[in-house]
Amino acid sequence: MGGWNSRMSSIPLARKHSILNKMLSANPPTVSTLSKQEGISEATLYNWRKQLRSEGHAVPDPDRTSENWSAATKFAVVVETAALSETELAEYCRGKGLYPEQVKAWRDAAISAQNSSAQAATDKQELARDYRKQIKRLEREIARKDKALAEAAALLVLQKKMRALWEGGEEE
Repeated sequence: MGGWNSRMSSIPLARKHSILNKMLSANPPTVSTLSKQEGISEATLYNWRKQLRSEGHAVPDPDRTSENWSAATKFAVVVETAALSETELAEYCRGKGLYPEQVKAWRDAAISAQNSSAQAATDKQELARDYRKQIKRLEREIARKDKALAEAAALLVLQKKMRALWEGGEEE
């Protein structure tokens, strides 16, 4: 971490922001290209990009079109644009090289995924409830059958005793 802080302090904040804006642009250069252009190590640029992503920024990969962005990047765009008006969304999209319809589709997909997840949880709860009912029913059936088996065993024992008494009584 010490190298990170000392490296950061040697690069003026305005220059860093300028480089970060290039990384966040619609068609960002590759890290190696940016490294050569700016004279900053690739490791530093990768760390900055990782930090941007961890902060929730949409950082596109240079070799991917917006449709091939990672789910995390698309979700970051959805989060960044959630509170924007139509005009602000259009401006944001122009800056990122996107279409507002793409962002709306990604938002719908995120909502749909959330709804699917919630439905799956509800289905899981209903299934668990059904299983509990089935378990109770089966336990009652087992208890009933155990009771019937015990009665049958008792009758067999009584039958044997009666036979023994009957046979024993005739001999006398």
